[in-house]
Amino acid sequence: MPDFLIAPDPSLPRLTRAVSGIDHNGAAVDLRVVEERPLTIFLNAQEIVTAMTIGDYPEELAIGYLLNQGMLHRDDTLTGVDYDEELDVVVIRTGRVTDYEEKLKKKTRTSGCAVGTVFGDMMETLEGLTLPTAEVRTSWLYGLAKQINTVPSLYLEAGAIHGSVLCRGDQPLVYMEDVGRHNAVDKIAGWMFRNAIDPGEHILYTTGRLTSEMVIKTASMGIPVLASRSGFTAWGVEIAREVELTLIGRMRGKRFVCLSGAERLVMDVDVDTIEDEGAKHRRKGAD
Repeated sequence: MPDFLIAPDPSLPRLTRAVSGIDHNGAAVDLRVVEERPLTIFLNAQEIVTAMTIGDYPEELAIGYLLNQGMLHRDDTLTGVDYDEELDVVVIRTGRVTDYEEKLKKKTRTSGCAVGTVFGDMMETLEGLTLPTAEVRTSWLYGLAKQINTVPSLYLEAGAIHGSVLCRGDQPLVYMEDVGRHNAVDKIAGWMFRNAIDPGEHILYTTGRLTSEMVIKTASMGIPVLASRSGFTAWGVEIAREVELTLIGRMRGKRFVCLSGAERLVMDVDVDTIEDEGAKHRRKGAD
């Protein structure tokens, strides 16, 4: 198993629940399904959003969400991060006075991922953005895909979940999962903020589609490379090209497609030496 700093732990009892049912033959089946629970996020005294989440890393999720919505600034000083497990509430306190009452009404963000997102505010974070110069070697991509797609995870245990992985070179570092792909990215953003991580030398890998919001979040985090087993949306590609983010999708076996930022790619592997992906690969694209 790769030496992750944070990796999924599908054995945690509060993340899944045992349920019974019948299969297509009418036979009894028992399986584990992913739990969903609400998490309400406050910024200072103001309630911002209630997000449906699996409930792990609530502080990182709250910080990352506020960062990626432009409500928390990259240079903000946090004076408090308080999580109440009984109330499912996280309160983020800053030295800066904040007031989003006129700008934001109470929203509930569901596991449908994009519901309740303050999209216009996110677009504002891209104004004047310049992503770091970096390179991404194809040997890294193949190595990362093999490691990430076989590591024990909630996806392999119960399905119905998305994952995002912060990587450096060919090493996956932080693997977060959640019912919404954007929650998983927000957890990584919060972890990076709390640990003062320089984004410029990193790659973000996601199991989900390469949508406009995924591109915006990755770029606003300062990460220059976004990769996925899944496919693209046209707007996602357009925004990636505008901010010169390297966007790589459809990573299956020896195959991938780069639709933006190809100048960062270093082709250092003979693809004929890479094993192609068989029909029984353990992880399918998570759309």
